[in-house]
Amino acid sequence: MKNILLFTTAALSATSMPTKAANADEKPNILWLTFEDTSWYEFGCYGNDQVKTPCIDSLASKGVQFMNAWSVAPQSSPARSSLITGCYATTYGMDVHPRPYDTPKDIFFPQYLRENGYFCTNNSKTHYNTTVDNTVCWDECNDSASYNSPRRSNNQPFFAVFNTVTSHMGRIRTFHTDGRRDYTKEGIYPGQLRLPPHVPDTYEVRADYAGHLEAVQDVDKWVEIFMNDLKEKELDDNTIVFVFSDHGGCLPRGKGYLYETGLRVPLVVHVPKKWQHLLPSKPGTKDQSLVSFIDLGPTVLSLAGINPPEHMQGRAVMGKYAADQPKAMQFAFASNQLHHFMPVRAATDGRFKYIRSYIPYKQFALRNYYQWGMPSNKSWDKLMLKECNDQAAWKQPYQHHPAEMLFDLQSDPFELNNLATDPEYESVLLAFRGAVSENIRRTRDLGLFIPSSREGVNLYDKVIQENYPLEKLYTMAELAGTAKKKDLPLLLKALNSSEPDVRYWAAVGFGHLASTGNLDKAPGELLKLLEDANPYVACEAAYAVSYTEDAEKGVKRLLFPNNEEERKIGYALLESLSLDHTKRHLIQPYIHELTEKAASLPVKENEDSGLMARGILVNMGSLNIDDLHGAGSYEQGLKLNRGRRPMKPTP
Repeated sequence: MKNILLFTTAALSATSMPTKAANADEKPNILWLTFEDTSWYEFGCYGNDQVKTPCIDSLASKGVQFMNAWSVAPQSSPARSSLITGCYATTYGMDVHPRPYDTPKDIFFPQYLRENGYFCTNNSKTHYNTTVDNTVCWDECNDSASYNSPRRSNNQPFFAVFNTVTSHMGRIRTFHTDGRRDYTKEGIYPGQLRLPPHVPDTYEVRADYAGHLEAVQDVDKWVEIFMNDLKEKELDDNTIVFVFSDHGGCLPRGKGYLYETGLRVPLVVHVPKKWQHLLPSKPGTKDQSLVSFIDLGPTVLSLAGINPPEHMQGRAVMGKYAADQPKAMQFAFASNQLHHFMPVRAATDGRFKYIRSYIPYKQFALRNYYQWGMPSNKSWDKLMLKECNDQAAWKQPYQHHPAEMLFDLQSDPFELNNLATDPEYESVLLAFRGAVSENIRRTRDLGLFIPSSREGVNLYDKVIQENYPLEKLYTMAELAGTAKKKDLPLLLKALNSSEPDVRYWAAVGFGHLASTGNLDKAPGELLKLLEDANPYVACEAAYAVSYTEDAEKGVKRLLFPNNEEERKIGYALLESLSLDHTKRHLIQPYIHELTEKAASLPVKENEDSGLMARGILVNMGSLNIDDLHGAGSYEQGLKLNRGRRPMKPTP
């Protein structure tokens, strides 16, 4: 991996010499142009010749194009929580999407810019997972916020963020493809598209991919609006522009997943000539160094001449305080698919990629019911529910997976061949295992606490004030998904812990043993947990019991909750159970109960229990996937297919 170099003015060639050097007291303007739900491989400058993105391609050819940029998290709210703090959102307990919890104050980096004379605006997406006022660090944070604001003083440097939703998944979340626009008029031919290998080749997948590439072209036109405005306002020679997506793309197994398709993003930085001495590499470079969202806040501060504070976990990749050596490894996390709590961590050194799943019996393809409004997701489900016997790679997310996965990104960029059990790569696996284990401890990762432990409390402060035994929590979470019979005494002891989070991970350990055929009879301590006061503990124990001789007790506990919030937790585990062909017969006697609940419970929002009941019925073959979202979804889809998301906001 090449070193990161700081190029001075003297090191630049005569043809790239700045026309005007920066004054000692002068500071650059910094503009973030962010968009949504788009993977790196969907842009021309990243090798996609089936889409036209001339503006961003041009910026990449004259600036720095980062080839190994990670979002830190594959969903918008934890990704933005990491962006705004310069730290992993797991450190502050801001990692559950999209749930705001109590967190420390004064952790948003734009405040440092304001204290150093910058005018800071955000138009207007915050979406940070905190109950703290999301607007406090901005001079303006609304739908009209702009660097063109009359409130900005003459020559006052600015940091401005604009976010467009034109490429958001909502553009193709249309439930069906009837009435879709003719994308060939945009130069996009669905039947000729080269699909990435992690998705099945269906009409719906091609239609959704074409619709998203249309959105990518709209993003390019949107960026051009700002570049023209900067030139018109004579700000172009003093404004550094960052262009990037909030996380990976819309196709199945993208957004929400810790594969590269969910994490790796396009990141292009345009720097005017007089500030090019702050670049990490020569203009026009395809920079191979590792960079992630926790680095962008420190980088902005460094470009502004501000030394990033020590508590920030990221590091500047350009500017006065840029790190003088590249990262050896970077990390990422995921905590949930809406109502499915399923912590996963990932790491890469640029060549190899490691994914650690702490609850491996929870299939990655458990539904986020917003995402399953995409026709491509529905067609994916249809193929899976046919119970085909072929070993197609796109089936992996629907299956129980190993706790550890290792991929060679050089030969397998879409992570289809798991090397974790290959003896040839044992040393690589051990190095990554140790690095991820060390990282959750070094960053004091709170993402392994169950959601109920975060309610009504500042978990970050509580852990410090009460000297919470984090090591016990981490050890139990790491053991749970890899437990063997010899670990039964330790797991049994943990079932009696006074800490609900420790009991939870002990129950996960039993679930792992039972679902892998290593536990036939449920011990009394596990059966006792079916009545645990904490619904996460009780339901996880019930899942484990469902794989033992007392299976009926476990299934009934998931089916008949004590309250509505508990129903969602139980139904989430029933969905996992219903994807296991060997266990569907346990749910079959209760189809009538589920059908009644599906008809009587709400189905309007993404996390409503009615949608979850309908999803289980789909898995059981009692409901067509096309009817998942109810009768009104067809007309809603027609309206969406005929519309087009606007390129907003503008300067």
